Amino acid sequence: MFDSLSEETQVILIIIGIAILFLAVSFNTKRNKRRLYDRDKRNFRKNYMNKKKNKE
Repeated sequence: MFDSLSEETQVILIIIGIAILFLAVSFNTKRNKRRLYDRDKRNFRKNYMNKKKNKE
C-alpha cells in the first residue's frame, strides 16, 4: 500500500497516525471521566421523587 512512498514518508505517516490515535483516546478518556465525576454529584432519590411527582 505504501510501497510507492519513501521510507521516511512512511515513518512520518506512522508517527502522525499514532499521534491522532493518542489524541482520540485522551479526549475520550477526559469525556468519560467528566461523566463519571458528574455522576457522584447527582442525587438519584431526589430525581426519582421529582419524576414521580411530575408523572402524577
